[in-house]
Amino acid sequence: MVKIGQKLQEVRLEKGLNLDEVASQTKIRHNFLVAIEKGEYSKLPSGAYAQGFVRNYARFLGLPEKETLALFRREFDENKHFHVLPDGLAKNKRFSSAGVRLRQTWVIVFLVFVLIFGFILYQFRSYFFSPQVYIIAPKEGATISSTRFTVLGKTDSNATVTVNGLLVSVDNNGEFKKVINIFPGKSTIIIKAANKFGRQTVVKKEVVVKPTY
Repeated sequence: MVKIGQKLQEVRLEKGLNLDEVASQTKIRHNFLVAIEKGEYSKLPSGAYAQGFVRNYARFLGLPEKETLALFRREFDENKHFHVLPDGLAKNKRFSSAGVRLRQTWVIVFLVFVLIFGFILYQFRSYFFSPQVYIIAPKEGATISSTRFTVLGKTDSNATVTVNGLLVSVDNNGEFKKVINIFPGKSTIIIKAANKFGRQTVVKKEVVVKPTY
């Protein structure tokens, strides 16, 4: 069976036309015309371009457009001549998809590991870290007008707190307060907080107590 490319070539030669003349009149590139006549449609930009070029070429040569396109469609297999992606890119895309899935899996595993490690660290934080202590009153270097005042602070709710050696109760929020007596003049208030693992934090506050007369 005569292929459409051969038919176009035969009619062109019968009319005494060369490919450069056809390219000039149809605005179809020379190498595309060569591909059409050889039936090498994969060298054209796409299936739509291939059909459009064949239609214009046949129209230029005076061939019946409807019959020409029917022959073209009979021999043209877009799946054979064209791929959505070149083989190399298609393989790379498959590898890329597999790589993305692998990376996502590792990210999920890593996040789960971080969550588990964070939970364990939080549960056993007292073993690794000393309790934090925040003293609300008195401020460092404060001048106090009374020999009796209240120490206020906050720490870990499970910590044991002493102020100047005196045991202080700590509520569920970790807040504590202790009323103490100190002598006039410069004094150092020592607050200690210790957890059940023996980790300890010591805070010292220097204050000045005005003598009372």
